[in-house]
Amino acid sequence: MSSVIQPRTNTSEIAANTSTQEKLHYQVVIVGGGAAGITVASQLHHKNGKLNIAIVEPNDKHYYQPAWTLVGGGQYSIDATVKSEASCIPKGVTWIQDYAAELDPDHNNVLTRSGKQIHYDYLVLCPGIQIDWHLIEGLQDALGKGGVCSNYAFEYAPYTWEAIRNFQGGNALFTFPATPIKCGGAPQKIMYMADDAFRQQGIRNKTNMMFCSAVGAIFPVPAYAERLLKVVDRRNIQLKFKHNLKAIRAEAKEAVFDVTTDEGVQQVVIPYDMIHVTPPMSAPDFIKTSKLAVAEGAGKGWVDVNKETLQHNLYPNVFSLGDASSLPTSKTAAAIRRQAPVLVENLLALINSSSLTGSYNGYTCCPLITGYGKVIMAEFDYTNQPMSTFPIDPREERYSMWLVKRHILPWVYWNRMLKGKRFEGDTLKLKGWKQAQS
Repeated sequence: MSSVIQPRTNTSEIAANTSTQEKLHYQVVIVGGGAAGITVASQLHHKNGKLNIAIVEPNDKHYYQPAWTLVGGGQYSIDATVKSEASCIPKGVTWIQDYAAELDPDHNNVLTRSGKQIHYDYLVLCPGIQIDWHLIEGLQDALGKGGVCSNYAFEYAPYTWEAIRNFQGGNALFTFPATPIKCGGAPQKIMYMADDAFRQQGIRNKTNMMFCSAVGAIFPVPAYAERLLKVVDRRNIQLKFKHNLKAIRAEAKEAVFDVTTDEGVQQVVIPYDMIHVTPPMSAPDFIKTSKLAVAEGAGKGWVDVNKETLQHNLYPNVFSLGDASSLPTSKTAAAIRRQAPVLVENLLALINSSSLTGSYNGYTCCPLITGYGKVIMAEFDYTNQPMSTFPIDPREERYSMWLVKRHILPWVYWNRMLKGKRFEGDTLKLKGWKQAQS
């Protein structure tokens, strides 16, 4: 579950280890022990306890990343977002604590950084997404001080709230990169909470709020974008589209953007007093360089899978879900919650020589925090049309959805999703909950 850059693999070191490789074999090898990997392992183990399953995951901590935005907004404890990885691994599943370094799908092998050669019958790839902090010049040295913050890492999220609390006015910038990212709504969620905090602190009239996005729309689903534009207008936030952050000049407190116009790309410098940075992201390097990645086009570098069956388009014994996959939908934990049962159904069908009938429709959910106590529960699928598992208009800001985001979803994650259990409250038919809408 990559939230930071994995150190780049030295291929010569791997080659040097080949003569002394530890050779292992498992029926199912899952690369990645984050939300997707643990959920799939749990569901597979529940459905067939005889399967020999291994998870390859280097980190000894497991994070509930959707809450990091709330941490940055002062609404959640950072300590409540982390548990030991060991406590999350399903009983009966082997944990190989190592980095995947190389994939050899022609011989059904995963090579790890320490030199293990893991042979598989079936492979599930879900290593998460790589955070490319280094692609913004000066960012790594500036993070965590001087008003430069980001909610996209466990170690930095608490500083976001510190920066908001200590802000005295001036330019407050919130950025969105030109790459796919996990939870596409998060860069503006923290902006709306910061706006509320500045109003409570009595400094909003001294603050210039700017949303600097490399793309040309505030949200990919038009119906939700329409509502978010009204939120932005109500809050008097400046929208600066086609602004791609390229550098942080910490000493001068300046942000450097490449701005795309009809005349081409020009460089623009904007002074900041606080800046929340959403860094560029990409598939992990060992995925990009493998035969399992999309070679060309919009999905280049991501695991090349069928968007409905989640089966690889060239290697039928390989599946993928979550952030590292080429699935053309938002990269959220809610998407994984719907992807995992489809993948498990189809993988077990393949093992049993049956037809693959499980189909994923692209469902994802982004709880768009639009302020303290307000959430638009944005649900949609491959058609990019609003949908809802709730009997309500999903485009409206609601306090009830704030309660779902703040309290219910974390419980579902730790107690149902990671344990491979169906959450019968998916539709949240909770007694009397309709009354909470009024």
